[in-house]
Amino acid sequence: MTTTTALSPIILFVYNRPDHTKRCVASLLANELAALSDLYIYSDAPKNEEAEEAVARVREYIHTIRGFKSVTIVERDHNWGLAASIIDGVTTLTHQYGRVIVLEDDLVTAPHFLRFMNDALEAYKDEPRVGHIQACDFTQDPSLPDMFLIKFAGSWGWATWERAWQHFNPNGQELLDEMVSRQLTRTFDFNGKYGFTRMLRRQIEGKNNSWAIRWNATLFLKNMLSLNVGRSLIQNEGFDGSGTNCGGGSLYASNLWIMPLPVKKISPVEENIQARQCFERYYARTNSFWAKAIRRIKRTLKGDFGR
Repeated sequence: MTTTTALSPIILFVYNRPDHTKRCVASLLANELAALSDLYIYSDAPKNEEAEEAVARVREYIHTIRGFKSVTIVERDHNWGLAASIIDGVTTLTHQYGRVIVLEDDLVTAPHFLRFMNDALEAYKDEPRVGHIQACDFTQDPSLPDMFLIKFAGSWGWATWERAWQHFNPNGQELLDEMVSRQLTRTFDFNGKYGFTRMLRRQIEGKNNSWAIRWNATLFLKNMLSLNVGRSLIQNEGFDGSGTNCGGGSLYASNLWIMPLPVKKISPVEENIQARQCFERYYARTNSFWAKAIRRIKRTLKGDFGR
């Protein structure tokens, strides 16, 4: 389906993890469409002296990257933080190109990741109810189809269009107020199985700086769907303590699907209720009081006190 003249640009956000960044780029270069794709790298500045050396190593490495159609590097001259950097980068490039594929430095892509993302972006470009594409599956639920539509926007290896991103509301309080007034919080939280509303409240309180919860809430309130995969094209290696928002260990592990994943338009364009129930079961199993207590005990026994 993909035409080589209409490939989406790729944005890669990096900070202070040179080894992760190298593995991410190496996996991207294993994609046949890498050589035909424009890569934009946003490198955040160190937020303290301790990060300076690692940031310098990342910046030294990204200037050596070859193998893409073009490589454009944006080096921040002060620390923006991930949320502000992603919002700015996605806004800039969706305005310029109309669509974008987004990665962070701790993600490893499957060999057909770029093919799938570009095909999906093209297939759904004129479908107003689909606003997001998500290439990671961490549920490992075999009952999920290869791809499905759901009201949930994951942030690990994703893509969108300007027509959808223009709706992004960075004001968490406005999003929460609308969610509450429309009595949608329980549905947003997968029938109460995961605290996405709590995450939004904590963003408002300054206890996290998540852009993703605001994007998820934006799409949810607009009744826009995400095209998700049941065969993961992304592995997240960021649960090793190296990232800003880390922890969880194997909780969000995924197995890379190394075969092609052909895109087929789903009709009718509506949420897959069975898929939503899969997520509810997953969060019920992993987010219950006892599940979290057992994980905490295991981490303590292993001496993992900080994650």
